Amino acid sequence: MLEMRPDCERCGTDLPAEAPGAFICSFECTFCASCAERLDDICPNCGGELMDRPTRTRKLQEKFPPSTTRKFKG
Repeated sequence: MLEMRPDCERCGTDLPAEAPGAFICSFECTFCASCAERLDDICPNCGGELMDRPTRTRKLQEKFPPSTTRKFKG
């Protein structure tokens, strides 16, 4: 199951689990669409490809809650 991180690691933008617009690599490093585009869809942490993160419906979030740990270091 994906961790569904709540924010962009590069700029801190909120990335709700139920909303499109998040991009992840195979290690689940998470970036917003704007940052992923600026990074040319390459993860700056591992060099992996950034792909669209699937969404998780609110109903499923009750059973499988997304992470609340923010990764942005500002």
